[in-house]
Amino acid sequence: MQDEKDFIKDLINPKTQNVAFQKLVQNFQKPLYNHIRNIVLNHDDADDVLQNTFIKVFQYLKDFKGESKLFSWIYRIATNEAITFINNRAKRNGISSQEVQTKILENLQSDVYFDGNEIEMKLQNAINGLPEKQQLVFKMRYYEEIKYEDMSEILGTSVGALKASFHIASKKIEDFIKTN
Repeated sequence: MQDEKDFIKDLINPKTQNVAFQKLVQNFQKPLYNHIRNIVLNHDDADDVLQNTFIKVFQYLKDFKGESKLFSWIYRIATNEAITFINNRAKRNGISSQEVQTKILENLQSDVYFDGNEIEMKLQNAINGLPEKQQLVFKMRYYEEIKYEDMSEILGTSVGALKASFHIASKKIEDFIKTN
């Protein structure tokens, strides 16, 4: 992508905004979809959250101060939208967000967009047993290979805490897979 500051100017300028936003969507659509899908697990839900994410990005671009990278800012919005989606579904159904994730996981094998095997399902079950923050850190590092420094900006957590969370999550997953 072009120089980020120039690109942000294009995103904010009414004359260049539409073309710049189309470019932003092209560049971020697939990785953001994967990021959101790792959190909400379901394809249709991920599409809905992705659409909401781009709406929020467009809505709040004028407020972007450039204190973090555009990538980090957009990923933070996507992460918050995905978590809000799960929490709202939990609230509507009168259950915890953990229970929502468990129900989604139970339906994952019938999802035509999920091509995992038995080992992948075991890994998903292990991840589902982690606390929310450890789930996020593990998925962002393991599946998306996001650097700790970028993750720190996205999640607002220190690099050291993220490394510790990933290590603890990895150990818990390893133990779960060995015993199940």
